[in-house]
Amino acid sequence: MDLSELRVFLAVATERSFSRAASKLHRTQPAISQAIRRLEEDVGERLVDRSSKDGTLTEAGRVLRDYADRILRLTEEAESSVRELRDLQRGRVLVGVNEAAVHILLPLIDRFRASHPAVVLDVRRVAARHVGAEVAQGTLDFGVLTFQPPERRLQALTLGADEMVLLVYPSHPFAARARVTLAEFGQQTVVAHSDPSPVRERVLRVSEVRHAPINIQIALPSLEAIKRAVEMRMGVALLPRRCALTEIARGTLVAVRIPEVRLPRHVRLVYRRRGDLSHAAAAFLEMAKTRGQTPNSRDSQTGDA
Repeated sequence: MDLSELRVFLAVATERSFSRAASKLHRTQPAISQAIRRLEEDVGERLVDRSSKDGTLTEAGRVLRDYADRILRLTEEAESSVRELRDLQRGRVLVGVNEAAVHILLPLIDRFRASHPAVVLDVRRVAARHVGAEVAQGTLDFGVLTFQPPERRLQALTLGADEMVLLVYPSHPFAARARVTLAEFGQQTVVAHSDPSPVRERVLRVSEVRHAPINIQIALPSLEAIKRAVEMRMGVALLPRRCALTEIARGTLVAVRIPEVRLPRHVRLVYRRRGDLSHAAAAFLEMAKTRGQTPNSRDSQTGDA
């Protein structure tokens, strides 16, 4: 069934007249009659009783009128919803990020929400090793990583830089120092994340090469728990600086550098090089570009851990 023919049918049913329906729709009466005949051929039933003078509907016509009204109402709702997506009055942006990298995303989320409060920002916790594949497959619009993913279909935008620092409580002997050695760090009780990560593996390899084993005594499932444990003087922790900016500014934690495992790295927003983005995702990317910059070719190929 053609939507335009359904509109003609509803006009005839409402006006109870072919001529009044033609006037309402700014069409000729023969055009109205032809549209009704085509619709009747489509459904295989008479819809209007031609013997009546007031456009009385047949039983089939009365049944179709209810469905036609619902179909056209749903069509209008669908068109309105698509317009709302275009005008960013609705929509969803899906971002995959691990716990350590989410902190750099928060200011961007805050700016985007201020401009587009009706768009839902769905930030999901995804292991870093899976982020690239999910973005490439289209299950995520964006991912946040500290290394260049191997998927060739992805483009990366640098959001900022970060580094690994040793976090200690304010009364710890290291708190008054700007840096400590890896060997000194290895003598401390270390609170670590219970989930392995590429950065952790690099740190452990460096410690092995330098014969300075790390004394991991406590493993916790979240960064927040690790920071609280350090504040409670249960040990020290090696974490990205951005994870503890609030605590460092507040003075509840102190950041100390370990030059051997500082591991400076870029934090990247990755997205599909080709493929349509939703209106909401395109707006999010455009806002990200105003604060980030595309990495140069060397950075794109080598990456950081």
